[in-house]
Amino acid sequence: MSWKDRLGLVHIYTGNGKGKTTSAFGLAVRMLGSGGRVIIIQFLKAGRAYGEQVKIEECGAVIESFGLPKFVHGKPSEEDIKAAKRALERAGEVTSSGEWDLVVLDELCVALGFGMLDVGEVKELIKKKAPRTELVLTGRYCPEELFELADYVTEMREIKHPYQRGVLARRGVEY
Repeated sequence: MSWKDRLGLVHIYTGNGKGKTTSAFGLAVRMLGSGGRVIIIQFLKAGRAYGEQVKIEECGAVIESFGLPKFVHGKPSEEDIKAAKRALERAGEVTSSGEWDLVVLDELCVALGFGMLDVGEVKELIKKKAPRTELVLTGRYCPEELFELADYVTEMREIKHPYQRGVLARRGVEY
């Protein structure tokens, strides 16, 4: 049996620690290196401000960013919610199409945590996933009710972080 004939599983990378998107992008590189097709739907990130976005596209992944060019803090705006809903609609299309070997839904769990999306819609998206598509959901605040639909659940737990000492995000390390 070829790797392309294998069953696609569901991963969740969540928690307050660093490394959720980085882990998903590492899996994307592995899939690209094996000849697979990869698409990354970013729910809260915009443009190409992050180093990993630039490099993963050079490796052959497709990235579609739906976030607005600002951080969502506290209560999301109507524009934030509309952008997240557009991202979810697109995520449903690519996840069910069977065209992609790996679909990464980056920061989807944050959008859920901020109440921008309905968890029931995400559960339906997971249930309608094409059988051979590997699916990854990232972001803190993942509702535990999604865990039952996942095959892998990894929680990144922050024990110590330079932010606690006032060290701001550094290009090439945090973004």
